[in-house]
Amino acid sequence: MRLITFEEPYNRTERLGILVSADGESFAIDANRAHARMLKGRKKGSAQKLADSNVPPDMVGLLRSGRKSFDAMREVERFSVRLGSSGLSGPKREKAIFRLSEVKVMAPVPRPGKIIHTAGNFREHAKEGTESGWEFPIPKWISFLKSPSAIIGDEGKIVRPRYTKELDYEIELAIIIGKKSKHLTKEGAWKAIAGFTVFNDITARDIQREEMKSGLLNFGKNMDTFAPFGPCMVPKEDIGDVHKLKIECRVNGEPRQVSNTSHLSVTVPEIVQHYSWVTLYPGDIITTGTVSGVAAFRKDPEKYYLKPGDVLESEIEKIGVLRNYVVEDEEVY
Repeated sequence: MRLITFEEPYNRTERLGILVSADGESFAIDANRAHARMLKGRKKGSAQKLADSNVPPDMVGLLRSGRKSFDAMREVERFSVRLGSSGLSGPKREKAIFRLSEVKVMAPVPRPGKIIHTAGNFREHAKEGTESGWEFPIPKWISFLKSPSAIIGDEGKIVRPRYTKELDYEIELAIIIGKKSKHLTKEGAWKAIAGFTVFNDITARDIQREEMKSGLLNFGKNMDTFAPFGPCMVPKEDIGDVHKLKIECRVNGEPRQVSNTSHLSVTVPEIVQHYSWVTLYPGDIITTGTVSGVAAFRKDPEKYYLKPGDVLESEIEKIGVLRNYVVEDEEVY
């Protein structure tokens, strides 16, 4: 099951969706409306009120509702696929399925409470940094916060700020928290995870380099549009072995970062456990850190930094491809 947040094309509201494919096309099912349609005739009372309780219309509402809502989502997916694209509507005949080309796919969690980024957990990235002469060490368990205001979704535009010439990519597996939790054990950490998505930690290296002279990781990683993630959330039950997923970041079709989550030096539950000294809430994001192949650590890095016109594709096995477009900075009034 692949869950998305999309903008409904008629009233421009954010809706929780299920991404499905049929006959070579991709569709977004409005999960809440489809569930209400499924309940109509089965239950006494308002099908819409029951649907709002079982399958909330937004991603954070779903995460807060827990296991019963995820089970309901799976039933909705089976019901919708059986009914087909021509027969699916809400209880009042509202449109409940859209061609993916009709909607704007947003980040799976458009406004997480916090995004905790980690670094150094793929030792190959630390090794390439040392070999390239990067001035700063990359030990395990580096962490910093990424601003939710920097978020964009699939097909979104990454703006290269006018004051950087060293715009870099860092593909990462992102963990989406499903339960309010704190001081977790490793076993409890796995239970706190709802699912996974693809993240790219866009970085202005020249700004980062200056900030790190004072021990900071701030604006170089937090400019507008520097937090693309998506296209979907895959529940942990559907991901298989999270420590055996292929990772690939491409620029204009050229593979730049190719690795596997088996190269992590710590486990995914250990990452969540480590950062649970702060209360984690449904919808919070924690990333694993990136793999080798970033532009800054290559020979002749200027050839590899992102430029306007570039197409960035971030792909992780079992989740999908996050596609973004690099554009030039523009004056905004």
